Amino acid sequence: PASSALISESFKPQNQLVTARHSSSDNCISFKNKHGDVVLRETYRSLTEKEVYRYIIDGEPIIKRKQTANGEVEYIENAREEPAGTSYEGRIVFSITENEGLYGLGQHEDGVYNYYGRTEYLYQNNMKISIPFILSTRNYGILLDTESAVIFDSKQGEITFTIDTTREISYYVITGGSLDEIIRDLRLLTGSSPMLPRWAFGYIQSKERYHSSEELVDTVRRFRQCGIPIDCIVQDWLSWGDGLWGEKRADKTRFPDLKGLVDTLHDQNTKLMVSIWPNMAKESSNCSEMNEKGMLLPNSTTYDAFSEEARDVYWKQCEEEWFSAGIDAWWCDNAEPFSDADWNGETRRPEEARYQLIVDESKKSMDWTRLNSYGLYHSRGIYENWRRSNHEKRVVNLTRSSYISGQRYGAIAWSGDISAKWSVLRKQITEGIKFSMSGMPYWTLDIGAFFTVKDKWENRGCNSSGNTNRLWFWDGDFNDGVKDLGYRELYVRWLQYGTFLPVFRSHGTDTPREPWNFGEPGSIFYESIVKFIKLRYQLMPYIYSMGAEACRNHTVMIRSLLFDFAKDDKVREISDCYMFGKSLLVCPVTEPMYYEVNSIPLPETEKT
Repeated sequence: PASSALISESFKPQNQLVTARHSSSDNCISFKNKHGDVVLRETYRSLTEKEVYRYIIDGEPIIKRKQTANGEVEYIENAREEPAGTSYEGRIVFSITENEGLYGLGQHEDGVYNYYGRTEYLYQNNMKISIPFILSTRNYGILLDTESAVIFDSKQGEITFTIDTTREISYYVITGGSLDEIIRDLRLLTGSSPMLPRWAFGYIQSKERYHSSEELVDTVRRFRQCGIPIDCIVQDWLSWGDGLWGEKRADKTRFPDLKGLVDTLHDQNTKLMVSIWPNMAKESSNCSEMNEKGMLLPNSTTYDAFSEEARDVYWKQCEEEWFSAGIDAWWCDNAEPFSDADWNGETRRPEEARYQLIVDESKKSMDWTRLNSYGLYHSRGIYENWRRSNHEKRVVNLTRSSYISGQRYGAIAWSGDISAKWSVLRKQITEGIKFSMSGMPYWTLDIGAFFTVKDKWENRGCNSSGNTNRLWFWDGDFNDGVKDLGYRELYVRWLQYGTFLPVFRSHGTDTPREPWNFGEPGSIFYESIVKFIKLRYQLMPYIYSMGAEACRNHTVMIRSLLFDFAKDDKVREISDCYMFGKSLLVCPVTEPMYYEVNSIPLPETEKT
């Protein structure tokens, strides 16, 4: 549709997309490649009417507040549903061959690579970035033009997309001579990615969290004193005052002079990234302003990113202090703001139950046809307003949720709050490859993983050291963090892998992340960390050139082996290594070689 938010305004269909590449007969649409060979058939589609509801409040709202892994969340307890008309559930079925591989669909959790014979639930969650695009080894791609939640299902010789709520069925089939051609055309269809600044490809130091301007400055000074390169330091959550979650005004007792802070960091040739959230405490001035202007999503204290006017107000709040002080990047956390219903309990729910839980929760506050695209509009507001405010400064936006076409707003996606396990490291390699196969150029993760603690509650970060409840997602294997030589080994392997990702960023909770916490100069882990950070800078001309290629020629930086070795059937299932650009083959180490879990050296006085 011409009004689709997913399709670039610069895309100009030729002959209304009617070409010799497809034909219709007997209620079946056949799609052909340039040689005239049929590569895909649509065999069924339907729109089934369904009732939709809105959620309203009788009387005064009863607002409850809870501390979650996604921060402090407020929700309205007395909302009830009432009918709000009808829409449709959409269903599309394609006939495929029995010997093709299917890849993409964004980034998920379980390390599934080839989706032939698999089911995937496309909804947005912490650790899930769903993209409604599938890429086939028969050199075609299917893009669903929908912002709704979707279930993808592949059975023998058939794939089905079930769209939760839609007003129409719209999709694009892209054929090409190679996977590179298909990704190029996908980006021409959905929008080009802008160029990141050079520094964004350098080393980014983050943790949960730096508590003050002084700590930020002291950390950067120590990097310089140690001779370790760094391009950016990150201020994570709680830059605001007590009880003012999501406020974009700094706590002046800890951050008294924002411009002075930024200038001092810039004098050290270091940029500053600041975390911002779409959900706000009702007592905050930012939330009050949104509420007074009717710019909150229903039944929530989250701003309405689907509204251009609300996006402008949100930016004004961002610009008032931090951006006007000269910061260099935003970190848009919790950009899938209704995932908290899933982030609780001792055990992870079955995937179908997680899907339904978050879809149902999101429907209380969002248009049912747009459940997957909040992060896209959030990024759009940041990008468009940044460019209006300062068109000479390139946009840097690290976001926990994105969507197809998010690349045209400069979004850098990261994989969410993962746990420190060797198995998770292995799965993340696959997930990064799949995200790139979904057409998205910039992806990263928390080097060393976000959570390291399993059951030693007193070592938890995120102000949660007093929470003794078992939580399924807080599932690291290293209760003692950097004190555990096993974790130091895992961290080094993760950092070595991260050296060959589009964005190179260390982050996490529970334990420190700066290089000097992993040993003294001369020790194996410290020296390995410093060596690979320096290697990143030796590779900078190559990496920056890859960024330019992604911008100008619509390539991806993380390349599945299928891109460059398509004729070798063996690479169809190889998902633990990839090409970083066209010249470097990356095969990360994903098993311990030196230490096991809980390898904590005894103090000298306890050795015998």
